[in-house]
Amino acid sequence: MTTEHAQQSQENTGHTRRRFLAGAGGAAGALALWPAGRANAVSSGKQVAVLGGGVSGLSAAHELAERGYAVTVYEYYDVLGGKARSMPVPGTGTGGRGPLPAEHGFRFFPGFYRNLPDTMRRIPFPGNAGGVRDNLRGATEELFARSSGRPDLHFPLRRLTTPPAPGDITPSWIRDQILSALDLGTRLPAHEAAYFADRLLVHLTSCDARREDQWEKTAWWDFIRAEEMSEEYRTLLGIGQTRNLVATRAEVASTRTVGRIIIEALILWGLLGRGLDGDADIDRVLNAPTSEAWIDPWETHLRSLGVEFVLGTQVREVVYEGGRVTGVRVSARDGSQERTVTADHYVSAMPVEHARGTWGQALRAADPQLARCDALRTDWMTGVMFYLRTPTPVVHGHINCLDSPWSVTGVGQAQFWDVRDFSRDYGDGQAHDCLSAIISEWDKPGILYGKTAKECTKDEIVAELWAQLKDGLNDAGKTTLTDEDRLGWFMDPAVTGLGGPNPQNREQLLIHPTGTLYNRPSARTKVPNFFLAGDYVHTDVDLATMEGANESARRAVNALLDADNSDAEPCEIWELYRPPEMEPLKRVDELRYRLGLPNTFDLG
Repeated sequence: MTTEHAQQSQENTGHTRRRFLAGAGGAAGALALWPAGRANAVSSGKQVAVLGGGVSGLSAAHELAERGYAVTVYEYYDVLGGKARSMPVPGTGTGGRGPLPAEHGFRFFPGFYRNLPDTMRRIPFPGNAGGVRDNLRGATEELFARSSGRPDLHFPLRRLTTPPAPGDITPSWIRDQILSALDLGTRLPAHEAAYFADRLLVHLTSCDARREDQWEKTAWWDFIRAEEMSEEYRTLLGIGQTRNLVATRAEVASTRTVGRIIIEALILWGLLGRGLDGDADIDRVLNAPTSEAWIDPWETHLRSLGVEFVLGTQVREVVYEGGRVTGVRVSARDGSQERTVTADHYVSAMPVEHARGTWGQALRAADPQLARCDALRTDWMTGVMFYLRTPTPVVHGHINCLDSPWSVTGVGQAQFWDVRDFSRDYGDGQAHDCLSAIISEWDKPGILYGKTAKECTKDEIVAELWAQLKDGLNDAGKTTLTDEDRLGWFMDPAVTGLGGPNPQNREQLLIHPTGTLYNRPSARTKVPNFFLAGDYVHTDVDLATMEGANESARRAVNALLDADNSDAEPCEIWELYRPPEMEPLKRVDELRYRLGLPNTFDLG
């Protein structure tokens, strides 16, 4: 087993022979690295350059190709999928097996995702009537692991078998349900549980104007008065709902974002079966490594629609002249082969930290919202894949190590890969499982070395992360993880320089401190042939997610269709569920907000 110290560069993650042939499209496809023209272009379609081959870029390419546009996607890496992709661990597959699968961090697909599943249904997959979407599997519970012998909390992720009738969902009913859950699963003092339930009612019944002004400017920590409460309250309802889930510190996280997505869409309405993707489970994961179950079939389908891919390409600058984008300067990753590519329309679908570096002064002057993107913040949320000798599912869902200083989350993945036999299909036959763990807090000292994750070497990070997992899972008289069972590990090579003076992470995550909403740009810009897609773009879901990336792409395509005076059907866009029971209360709150009064349930 050679994965214990696997530290390959991103450029050398490698391809299987199957992926090479599919990616090259045979000899003709190999000539498309720097396409001089488009032999298979749709004759009636205009050309669109999509900058970035992650979820937002592929989503935009998909929608455009279906509407007759000739699309070329320019991607920095040699593979597609961005942070969502899985990657092979080079040199680990023997005896006809594939390489061990690795990833930036585990992917999950909450039931309230509706735009992305719609796209997945339109990606053919052998044997699946519902396309790639049928490769999703439901996770049935989440484990909130506690250290120091504290009993763990198993939270069932199942919809209520007998949901209340619409007329029965009242503020008092919601409050009772919240209090019941907190009473069963926590050690919160009764007055703290009651206060938290009341705060959720405030948010649930707040009008849009109050949410977008007052609560967008209020940190979740302050909204729930965490500083005045017990350590249990701060850990479970502050840190556990923000840092561990979306890498944003509760002390600065926008109440609007935390309340709308995590509390309402993910938990409350999910449990009631409201606003979900059909008969979807509340939480879902894929039934195989991400690229196998989703990204590779997507690439194959897009190629069949005529989409071309220029991989290993660095976008240098979006060139703006005479009121329009006239081209994009690109090069190979090493800076060689620089050239300018042109199209009729351009969709920037790169992560914001990379996209904004391609916007020159003239382009920024043409649309001030581009300059505001400089205020958007990103942070580290990267993981390690552990390979284990024995099947170790831990829980049929996700693990949240509430007491871990590095805000560790994880999932035992092989249990969901029902179309795979891990030891038969991957590696050298010794590994029977993989545990994917994510570090969301890189700036607090750990329990082994007293250093932050950014101060540690890769070996120290792995040892520290493993120790924090064991601290949460190996207590209360049970031993879940053992050192002897761990065969190896892999970390995304996008993280470099660890243990040195200048650690870097090329694949960061957009975070959501207060005021973020005001700096999110729209998909439509003031430049008539330039559009934005990515999880930083202003969408209804308003969270750095694959759903947000897909929704933003749909909005970018709709703006492009409008600018092009196209007769094509616009992309359908699903917004978050709005419970009708809350609307009368929100209308009352809208009047109170205009009068400068607090929400009805806001007792201070």
